[in-house]
Amino acid sequence: MAFIRYIFFLFTTAIIAQTQIDLTLVDSTAIKADQIVAVDNFETVYYTTNTILHKKPKDKPSINYSNVQLGIPTTVNAFNPLKINMFYQDFNTVVILDNRLAEIFKVDFNTIPVYKNVSHVSTGYDNTLWIFNQDIQQLQLYDYKNDNVRVTTIPVQSNVLDLKSDYNYCWMLTENFLYQYTYFGSLISKIENKDYTSLAIHNENIILKTGSSLVYKSKKSNDLIPLKTPKLLINQFLLTNETLYIYDLEKLHKYQLKIK
Repeated sequence: MAFIRYIFFLFTTAIIAQTQIDLTLVDSTAIKADQIVAVDNFETVYYTTNTILHKKPKDKPSINYSNVQLGIPTTVNAFNPLKINMFYQDFNTVVILDNRLAEIFKVDFNTIPVYKNVSHVSTGYDNTLWIFNQDIQQLQLYDYKNDNVRVTTIPVQSNVLDLKSDYNYCWMLTENFLYQYTYFGSLISKIENKDYTSLAIHNENIILKTGSSLVYKSKKSNDLIPLKTPKLLINQFLLTNETLYIYDLEKLHKYQLKIK
């Protein structure tokens, strides 16, 4: 029996040792931006400078959007390029843009019948937004076309640091935990926050930032794998398929992830 346990220990240790991710630099592009919003599969880059949102397709002229009255956006989410949402926290307002950056909808949470004090916004499915309502400390799935809340989760007991979503799930990073919810509002995972400050997601795979380091979590495992990133300032990071983008305030670096 002791021999069997020893063999099992060697086998599992070998598997863990083999789990590593190599980063291969593919390209670096000089860019000046306040925030890099997204890079899609066609290498279209969405970024902001001051009050302006830029959409820059590869090898084509960029198109821009700006709302001078609302000022500088707090966050921009371009997961759905047909319904890009720009959140202006100072005005408690979200503007929805189409793929040509034309304004198609505006949500002023100050003027809707049931007031909501919103701190974070992310894209939902259909005509919905995931919003964090600070007054009740709850995540809500808000239908902006019909002005109703489809889902409300249970309250959280710590400050929200980041919010990301796709059509099926929403990830909310708080000071205490990383929560994952379905679009029905069901909590399906809860991971302790070990000094993580922000996250990036793609196809349910996650990258988390802690200090000056990044860790990777596959949708197939709860293991957190440290990434051996180069020595540069990680101002922002994005994940698109198996490509990691790191922005250091001067260049947008593109790395290919190779999982071994």
